[in-house]
Amino acid sequence: MGKEKNPRRVAENEAMAKTRMLRTSPQKLNLVAAMIRGKKVDKALTDLTFSKKRIAADVKKCLQSAIANAENNHNLDVDELIVAEAWVGKNLTMKRGRPRARGRFGRIIKPFSELTIKVRQIEEQA
Repeated sequence: MGKEKNPRRVAENEAMAKTRMLRTSPQKLNLVAAMIRGKKVDKALTDLTFSKKRIAADVKKCLQSAIANAENNHNLDVDELIVAEAWVGKNLTMKRGRPRARGRFGRIIKPFSELTIKVRQIEEQA
């Protein structure tokens, strides 16, 4: 008996990793995600390593997780991987505040984001 195996959510030549609850706004995170879209994974890792953006370290961690998933779970060749897709979504928002003049209240919004990276194996053109 038992349960049937879950169907794959990605194609046979793809692997995916997702990071939730990243403490940055989606707009700032999307700038870093756009920096690596469509690049080979080794070039993307190098770009993230030397980026001055604070969130680049978390994006690098997610990309390394996607590469490890591709290698260990899906038996894909690491040297032929590219970042096929990298997209950003909203997560929860912490609402904080600060007292202002004349009894008012200044809202401070602290957004969280989530990042999904999909890597794809391509065949090298000789």
